[in-house]
Amino acid sequence: MSKTGKNNKTLELIKNRRTIRTYDPKPLTQEEINMVIYGAMRAPTAGNMMFYSIIQVTDQKMKDKLVITCDNQPHIAKAPLVLIFLADMQRWWDYFKICKTRELCDEIGVEFQTPQESDLLLACCDALIAAQNAVITAEALRIGSCYIGDIVENIEIHRKMFNLTRWVFPIIMVCFGYPKGNKEKIPLTPRFSQKFIHFTNKYNRLNEQDFTEMFQNVKRSYDVKQAKNLGQKFYFAKLAADYSMEMRRSVKVAIKDWSMKNNNM
Repeated sequence: MSKTGKNNKTLELIKNRRTIRTYDPKPLTQEEINMVIYGAMRAPTAGNMMFYSIIQVTDQKMKDKLVITCDNQPHIAKAPLVLIFLADMQRWWDYFKICKTRELCDEIGVEFQTPQESDLLLACCDALIAAQNAVITAEALRIGSCYIGDIVENIEIHRKMFNLTRWVFPIIMVCFGYPKGNKEKIPLTPRFSQKFIHFTNKYNRLNEQDFTEMFQNVKRSYDVKQAKNLGQKFYFAKLAADYSMEMRRSVKVAIKDWSMKNNNM
């Protein structure tokens, strides 16, 4: 880190954050939970409309079930705090109905539109920004966290579990808890060199030499028998894995339901 940010506490928090999957059984206080939620709600949001909602999962049976529906991750069940961040347009369209917005559109000859794909992306942005604010807030309180992207899988099960309508999509889940043991002993996960991520004015595609340099310090590997190189290992271990297939299926279902025109709102 540069000299400019060396003594900045916020930048130090960001620099030293680690994913925590093993938690001290010590529960979080209600004040700490409230502070994490408050931090999330102070996040930037499109038009200050807060196109997101947050579900706190306290029921142990539900947490146990999430372990299974989110690709068998046992730390979900043991996390003192589990928050699901939802892309949420339902709240606003319910309000539009109360305000008889469709009737006004009919009166003045303007087509009344229900949420579409662009609204889903915008709401996902709001929810993810709020989630990251919650993570940094927790880090400031010495509370560890772990993102669970697998909440977007098994859409039908999660809709039923959490009473989600078609205009509410669970984009991310985050587990929080005090780290068990000394988290400083967990090595920081290395990132790619900035020059392969940060471009000026236009996007740059990488060539073979760039990729060789980019991956030269990547020590993480996957045991994939049919793979002959690192790129193939990443593909088969991640993007061609069963959970990725299920994720794609669930997202397709959610997008189709979300964008379907609804004349009986």
